[in-house]
Amino acid sequence: MTDPGRGGASTAPGNLNLPNLITVVRILLAPVFFWLLLADAGDGGALRWIATGIFIVAIATDGVDGAIARRRGLVTDLGKILDPIADKLLTSGALVCLSILGELWWWVTIVIIVREVGITVWRMVELPRGRVLPAGRGGKLKTVAQAIAISFALAPLQTLVGPWVLWLDWVLMGIALVLTVWSGLDYLWEAYRLRRGRRGGRA
Repeated sequence: MTDPGRGGASTAPGNLNLPNLITVVRILLAPVFFWLLLADAGDGGALRWIATGIFIVAIATDGVDGAIARRRGLVTDLGKILDPIADKLLTSGALVCLSILGELWWWVTIVIIVREVGITVWRMVELPRGRVLPAGRGGKLKTVAQAIAISFALAPLQTLVGPWVLWLDWVLMGIALVLTVWSGLDYLWEAYRLRRGRRGGRA
């Protein structure tokens, strides 16, 4: 984006833009989703279906805000901070609620949250230093796997098709867990290699 009155000098986009608004809406939907899910108390009623719908819509728009920001030149530092917060708030919150309801082992929730929050905090710490840490090769695949696994775990499909679907839920969650751990380790390894390469270049 340029300012013609300043000889083509670039101007930074403002924080009040459509991509950031979408991200904020996703964050605001999170507590509504949590309340509906816990209020249903595992009964698989209307509140559970509404909560599932909110999660699917919110998580499905994960890439929408980023795509709009890149296409229209509206990428901002605020957006870079809020977007991962929205993602982690939705996924981590959903996992915690499922564990509270007794539908997911706590150790699974803890492993995934530690990986997600740990990597996100690390990236935010490194960002002001001008260090862009490389995304793990399985990061996108992990995100998709988590979204699918959590969506299936949230939807009370057993009331429609029978209890056999619970086995599918566990298989999908297992795949998401493995990809989460693997992508986290891969991310750390790539970051280590990058940092070691920078040190070697300065030697």
